[in-house]
Amino acid sequence: MAEALSVYPRVVLQPKRASPFYARHPWVYPGPIDRVEGTPADGDVVDVSAANGSFIARGLFNSRSKIRVRLFSWDESQALDEGFFRERISQAIALRESLGLREEGGSSRLVFSEGDRLPGLVVDDFSGWLMVQLTSLGLADRREMIADILQDLLRPRGIWLKTDPAIGKLEGLDLTDRLLRGEAPPSDLLIDEHGLKFHANLTEGQKTGYYLDQRDNRQLVAKHASGKRMLDLFCYAGGFGLHAARAGAKEVEYVDGSEAAIELARANARTNGLMDGSTFVKGDAFKYLEAQVAARRKFDLVMLDPPKFARSANNVSEALNGYRRLKSLAMRLLEPGGIMVTCCCSGLIQPTMIEELLGRLASSERRDIQILTKLTQPADHPVAATCPESAYLKGYICRVL
Repeated sequence: MAEALSVYPRVVLQPKRASPFYARHPWVYPGPIDRVEGTPADGDVVDVSAANGSFIARGLFNSRSKIRVRLFSWDESQALDEGFFRERISQAIALRESLGLREEGGSSRLVFSEGDRLPGLVVDDFSGWLMVQLTSLGLADRREMIADILQDLLRPRGIWLKTDPAIGKLEGLDLTDRLLRGEAPPSDLLIDEHGLKFHANLTEGQKTGYYLDQRDNRQLVAKHASGKRMLDLFCYAGGFGLHAARAGAKEVEYVDGSEAAIELARANARTNGLMDGSTFVKGDAFKYLEAQVAARRKFDLVMLDPPKFARSANNVSEALNGYRRLKSLAMRLLEPGGIMVTCCCSGLIQPTMIEELLGRLASSERRDIQILTKLTQPADHPVAATCPESAYLKGYICRVL
């Protein structure tokens, strides 16, 4: 790699504020920064140094983001050029190949941001169509280079850029969903998940079109479903409910606030021949739960897989209150010995927070809770040991007595 010493603007940290970055945490917030030497434009390469001037790491700068620098390399001789990104993306793909997830027609996450040492880049592969999500301005500015690398390494049918308006606003991104290479994915793509078929509209669906991160957890939950009456709340495509129905659930009630999601869940149930015992309800989750509690309805298995409640550190407390209310209502619907599965997809919510919340709920609801299984994200969503926030998916299969 070509030498790249002392050619970049420098972000100099305050005294005694450098430890997290020597420890390879990839996010530099404004708080530890003392000054910026030079005039980096947003998206430019910068070096981060300690107060005494010693090099720490190299990353991409963005004055408009709460994360001022995303760090990519702790090697001062390493340039953040095309060769660097090609090597990192190649290494991420090689991991999926070693996991047996690159089979013909399969689906997997090929690049997972901080987990693959590429902060701000997510790439999902759905039967040869790549869905690319860029959550940092620095990588958004390099999207053509990234698309060229992916095209050269994988020869996909097409590469589609999928944006998140909320993240775009936080990062100062001006991006729109569009085709980057090849042909657009079909509006109705069938995805195979452990023998079940799921319809997916990749360009219009949530996130990158389908939630790959829960595929193994759906099978784990289904082991508790035989003969049960199940409530699948925030069902989206119906993944948890359909796996449970195939495993022998007596009834499954699918609930989501989106009419499009309910229609998708219904179509998936029909495609897999799992309509018997299925009910589909469009409704607000909290209002629905309150109504069922008032009606004294009971279920044997309640699945809670809500969207992200905590989008910033400022609303973690509010998010935990939402989780508490959700779980409290769900517990009141459960028969003694029933199963409550609760998931959280916010990296800002730590497992200890959820476990403490479950303990408080057991006390306030006067019911014992046994944690049977802890759920997490699959291996194609690797966790960076130096970035705990990359362990975003937490789940608990609980028995409520």
